[in-house]
Order: sequence, then C-alpha cells, then structure tokens
Amino acid sequence: MAMNVEIKDNKLYIEIDLETPTPSASGKTLVVASTRGNAVTTAKVNDKPVIIGLNAYIKP
Repeated sequence: MAMNVEIKDNKLYIEIDLETPTPSASGKTLVVASTRGNAVTTAKVNDKPVIIGLNAYIKP
C-alpha cells in the first residue's frame, strides 16, 4: 500500500493505491484500498504528525 498525504490550502489530500477487490473480514464488502489500521503520515498539524485510518470498499 502506497499512500501520499499532503496539506495544501488548509485541506488534507490523501492519495492511496487501489487494490484488487478482496473480501472484508465480515465478507459483506470488498475492500479496494486500506491502510490496514492507523498509519502515521509525514503531514503535520501543530507540529504533530497526522494519523490516518482509511478503508475504501464497494458492495458486491
């Protein structure tokens, strides 16, 4: 999983690679992008790193 994070004009931009759809743990959805938990980024707010937990999915 490759993720790029940038803060520009007071907005957070997240770019993450799409994956081949795979079943979620529950089997109700197909995950197409995920950080697989929380990921510390290089983006900072008040000199502290922004942490992102992201799941993108589709319904079968």
